[in-house]
Amino acid sequence: MFEPTNAALKEWAVVCNALAEGRQIVLIRKGGIEEIKAGFQVMHHDFWLFPTYVHQKTADLVPVVHAECDRVQAAQPAATSVSVQLYATVTTAVKVTELDRLRALEGAHILAWDAVAARFHYRRPGVHVLTLRVYRVPEPFVLSVQPWYDGCTSWLELHESLDPSGAVPVISDADFARREANVRALLGATVAA
Repeated sequence: MFEPTNAALKEWAVVCNALAEGRQIVLIRKGGIEEIKAGFQVMHHDFWLFPTYVHQKTADLVPVVHAECDRVQAAQPAATSVSVQLYATVTTAVKVTELDRLRALEGAHILAWDAVAARFHYRRPGVHVLTLRVYRVPEPFVLSVQPWYDGCTSWLELHESLDPSGAVPVISDADFARREANVRALLGATVAA
């Protein structure tokens, strides 16, 4: 079903939690500082989610997850290892160039509106909205952190390919299809990534 890969997308640990629990299927991406000139690109359609703690702050999240963010930040592992357990596939990718279109997604993700607007306006207007089908492997892979994992970039190559065999979806097929169709309708998106 899935092939081993070393492709990974960095995402805030608290957002990874929301994806892992099926509370959201949407990511709103601008790209890291190193990507701003070229802009964020969907470089991989199948990848691992790499939880990060850099730039993650409570003020950028909806109030209902503030305490969760504080717990996640306090439980941050040692800087020498990272636990990877979520595998994702991009099912929709839409570049949004009108801020008002993003209002329709409130409640579909855990970012506060001010954080969404700040991402949208950073350097040049626009963001990418992705819907992800997220899967969890039974046991996390614990990887040693490599020097090239640092840096303000969205994508990275893990130092080894990880096999997603045995991964199970975090929400049912029917629930995912319903929620993805809703996101596409809200954004006016009709084609898959």
